Amino acid sequence: QVQLVESGGGLVQAGGSLRLSCEASGRTFSSYAMGWFRQAPGKEREFVSAISSSGRTTYYAQSVKGRFTISRENAKNTVYLQMNSLKPDDTAVYYCAQNKRPSGSGSMKQYDYDPWGQGTQVTVSS
Repeated sequence: QVQLVESGGGLVQAGGSLRLSCEASGRTFSSYAMGWFRQAPGKEREFVSAISSSGRTTYYAQSVKGRFTISRENAKNTVYLQMNSLKPDDTAVYYCAQNKRPSGSGSMKQYDYDPWGQGTQVTVSS
């Protein structure tokens, strides 16, 4: 059974940084693109960032470009999201997800991903 476990969320002041981690188990991690999504209170879940299976190609939402960095360590079955210059608008539950099919490329579309992690709360105070 495939399982994704996120960690690293918390409370931080505006301008601060956090690094989220997502450890995967259950299938060959290096064969699958990974993504990060987030859902703020009262809003729909939205794409944040994605990375190809090799790690060579990355994608970012315009709202986080230049502030967030996605990376992966295939030897550790882990994908990371380094979040710098955090803003109150970044407050949300952050989810990692694995592409449904083994594929090199990433995707910004939620329906391309399954399974999903349980989410980790990120709260940015002003």
